[in-house]
Amino acid sequence: MRRYDGRAALITAAGSGLGLGMAMRLAREGARVTIWDRDEAMLAAAREAAAAAGLTLASDMLDMTDGAAIEAAMARHLNEAGRLDVLVNNIGGSLHTPFTFLDQSDADWQRVIEVNVTACIRTTRAALPAMVAAGYGRIVNLGSKAGRFGSLFAGANYVAAKGAMQAFTLQIAQEFGPKGITCNTLCPGAILTPRVERLLAERQSEAERARILATIPVRRHGTVEEVAAAIAYLASEEAGFVTGATLDINGGQAMTI
Repeated sequence: MRRYDGRAALITAAGSGLGLGMAMRLAREGARVTIWDRDEAMLAAAREAAAAAGLTLASDMLDMTDGAAIEAAMARHLNEAGRLDVLVNNIGGSLHTPFTFLDQSDADWQRVIEVNVTACIRTTRAALPAMVAAGYGRIVNLGSKAGRFGSLFAGANYVAAKGAMQAFTLQIAQEFGPKGITCNTLCPGAILTPRVERLLAERQSEAERARILATIPVRRHGTVEEVAAAIAYLASEEAGFVTGATLDINGGQAMTI
């Protein structure tokens, strides 16, 4: 499939894990993909992985907690690519702050909100003028099962931040739908990236993990490729009548909570 021929996509925090999987999928379907990350070594490894697969990824290293850096990086993207059709706000995470609410400090909350919400707001604000001018855009925000149903291993700050992103999606979808721009939220469950594996190992015993796995109707965790496939649909022209939606991708786990 070449659904993205002639399209330009930007994926944040995409040096590895879910973001890189999304980038590879869209590039495979013909998109000119730019990935952002704060780790140059990861970006270099991502470019090498893409090249090994016969693909090309553009990249930019920046600290997304810096609003000025986001604006400058967006300007570079538009100057080099000439357009922006797809934005995937993938940046986020619990940042290994304490799980229990009473153990979380104001600083823990500020860090998690800054990465999961503020960075995405700033990136979206920087992206929208080009989309409005083109009369076309696809924005996908990464929520989480945690933001909809709570979490067994990420704390209240992360849950609240991902819930905020879902609400943000709704407003952007309403405000910019008349301008040809859709905005949707993708809410993965526990997808076994290396980062999630480390967090689960820290916070759950093998017995706990087995018990939780048994509550997932499909009896397994999800894969990066499955999340990338969902992104490839939501960010496509085919999904033009889908906006303000939340797509759960958790193996049906939410039904058993």
